[in-house]
Amino acid sequence: MKNKEMFRVFGFDRGLLIVTLALLAVGWIWVYSSSSLLAAEKYHFQLHFLLHQVIGSVAGLILIAMLIRVRKPFFQNPYIVYTLLAGTFFLLAVCFVMPPTARVNRWVQFMGIRFQPSELAKISLVLFLAYYLDKKKDSLHEFRTIVFPIGVLAVFVLLVAKEPDFGTAVLIASICAILLFIGGVKARHLAMLSIIGAALFTVYLFQAPYRLERVTSFMSPEKDPLDKGFQVIQSKMAVGAGGLLGVSIGESKQKLSFLPSAHTDFIYAIIGEEFGLLGTLTVLALFLAFLWRGLRIASRAPSFSGQMIAVGLTLVICIQALINISVALGLAPAKGLPLPLISYGRSSLLCNLAAVGILLNISQRKTIAGVAS
Repeated sequence: MKNKEMFRVFGFDRGLLIVTLALLAVGWIWVYSSSSLLAAEKYHFQLHFLLHQVIGSVAGLILIAMLIRVRKPFFQNPYIVYTLLAGTFFLLAVCFVMPPTARVNRWVQFMGIRFQPSELAKISLVLFLAYYLDKKKDSLHEFRTIVFPIGVLAVFVLLVAKEPDFGTAVLIASICAILLFIGGVKARHLAMLSIIGAALFTVYLFQAPYRLERVTSFMSPEKDPLDKGFQVIQSKMAVGAGGLLGVSIGESKQKLSFLPSAHTDFIYAIIGEEFGLLGTLTVLALFLAFLWRGLRIASRAPSFSGQMIAVGLTLVICIQALINISVALGLAPAKGLPLPLISYGRSSLLCNLAAVGILLNISQRKTIAGVAS
């Protein structure tokens, strides 16, 4: 008997879509609340950041609507997978010939539009690894089989780290390592590569004083409360000030130039201050629900590559959310990673919604019993 794949039009996982829309709504509320004063000061328009966030959300939702209608499993098409991978590599390389922004080369700028290719790299690498592991699943026990994907991953991670974006580089390496393990690569091969990778990351960490300062300020922020430990202390103060129910929406004190990056990296702290423990637990529950629905889609996917993609994209969003929340609560050193689907940032928002669209497309594919061949 051969199993066949059936595509159910509009049979996508509605639970995942509802959770995604709820996270977007939370983002709209607190992007405006945390950025309105900054927007008025910088652009003389309080709705500046909210407007751009809504535009990014609408563009992402249109992309979702397009992706869920694609009947063919495009993520199994080598031309699409490798074109996306090559395009992402090209955009990452182009970043280094663009004028730096705030002394970093993370964006491609064209006709007034900025895009951060490292966000796209998360998707393209997941699709590539899922396709490659599916095609080579019978020889993954051989080390030579994983040399090519490891080489590709190393190039991408080095480019992202060179921008520099150390947090995203670590996130990408970690997610891909998990996929390789789940995909069937031998643990001893991964252990050896992990040791080499950890050694290289350690050397890279110590090369730039500011990276080491982030770690030391995380360990002892009170030693330099007005400089290196300032952001961590202010974030924890914001969360603590919220108590159980918060000081009410729009009434945050920390967003008044006390907490840097209030509408991006530290938006969770503002949610905690204005909506209290109830708000922070609500956001955490939404991400746990996202994780549940994503893994459920993976468990029901009819193909190995679909399962791998669903796991990878779900972990990309949920692990980044966990890291961001940990940083806001002072449980991890600052890494510059936004809170997915909530923090301000059109590149992150658009790519995360594209990931949701792929997950919803996979959720429409079901296995049906075939006939004897």
